[in-house]
Amino acid sequence: MSLYQKLQIRAAANKPIRVALIGAGKFGSMYLAQVPRTPGVHLVAIADLNPVLARTNLARVGWHADQSAAQSADEAIKNNTTWVTEDWQAVVSLPCIDVVVECTGNPIAAVDHILESFAHGKHVVNVTVEADAFCGPLLASRAQQAGVQYSLAFGDQPALICDLVDWARTCGFPVVAAGRGHKWLPHYSESTPETVWQHWGLSPEQAERGGLNPKMFNSFLDGSKPSIESTAVANATGLGVPSNGLLYPPASVEDIPYVTRPISEGGVLERKGMVEVISSLETDGRVIPYDIRMGVWVTVEAETDYIKNCFEEYKAHTDPSGRYFTLYKRWHLIGLEVGMSVASVALRGEPTGVATGWHADVVATAKRELKPGDMLDGEGGFTVWGKLLPAEKSAAMGGLPLGLAHQVKVIRPVAKGQSLTWADVDMDTTTYAYKIRQEMEQLFK
Repeated sequence: MSLYQKLQIRAAANKPIRVALIGAGKFGSMYLAQVPRTPGVHLVAIADLNPVLARTNLARVGWHADQSAAQSADEAIKNNTTWVTEDWQAVVSLPCIDVVVECTGNPIAAVDHILESFAHGKHVVNVTVEADAFCGPLLASRAQQAGVQYSLAFGDQPALICDLVDWARTCGFPVVAAGRGHKWLPHYSESTPETVWQHWGLSPEQAERGGLNPKMFNSFLDGSKPSIESTAVANATGLGVPSNGLLYPPASVEDIPYVTRPISEGGVLERKGMVEVISSLETDGRVIPYDIRMGVWVTVEAETDYIKNCFEEYKAHTDPSGRYFTLYKRWHLIGLEVGMSVASVALRGEPTGVATGWHADVVATAKRELKPGDMLDGEGGFTVWGKLLPAEKSAAMGGLPLGLAHQVKVIRPVAKGQSLTWADVDMDTTTYAYKIRQEMEQLFK
């Protein structure tokens, strides 16, 4: 039975999936736009540090004031409305909640929200992939111990990539490579919130109209988010990662099966079975026609002549050898698609992507020369960007995970382009997020 049919049954029985949302920013607002249009789902509560802004965003996506007028969860359930509060702990402890959607974008806070949700027996759909990047394998382990589901968020690219990888493997295809697209030139790694819109392709006016956060969008542009998302995919699927960071080979959709082959066969991969990100720009900055900038893809291999011939007979576009084929989605709809994860974890008990091991890591890397006393400002900021590395390499060097590089003081010089280590910073070792990270490193050592 399809998820939609299951939702209709829940709606007819007046037994909706009861959901709580933590964080009503841009991503959360996109989900909020869809909830009233989804049968069998009731958003009981929204927790946000700024309830006024949350209500502004509700109005922005089309909610009427009476839809969020509840003064408590009990009132929300009675009247089929939504309670808006700044008290996230009160929300995750509600007995009626089935699924918590963590949507703050703050990786340190997200860890607290997620683990507390587990403690109260809630499934979690984690939109804050930055948290998954630095401790997702441990979060998955904790969810299993609690008897609940922990899931990446459908609509965000990591979950969509995991879905394509699952499709390939379930059909019997070996996965050669998988990943997403991105607009990339090497100097973008130095971009700051002050330069992001000119590179991104939006005017400041367009960004303001959409309520877009320059630091968050810069985390995409400077390579941090592609590394974060590639880490989540690698940890969920077991695919390998490049030994010294993403390569961003430029390619049109048609060229993906050409470039996502091993070096020994004319491609760019160190070996088969890896994550990578495809650039929508040539190295000289020219825009590539029919790009994959906003999409996801998986490249598979025909292991026999019969399968290769099938590719040919059914006009599948392949590399020149006829053995490598790429399936893709050229677009993703971000928060508009999160309902797939909510329904999947609640109705099927299946995550839409979840870490199965520690294979990859994102290490904070200096955007400029850093001096003792400088304060790191995390992904998308002015000081560091995230570099994708194999987990064993990061662990061996004592790499500082990007997700913990927030408001941390540098205590010794770090050259531009150099990845930071724990020894380079004065880390607050009392935070729960830090302790969780250390526990994960020991668990997967």
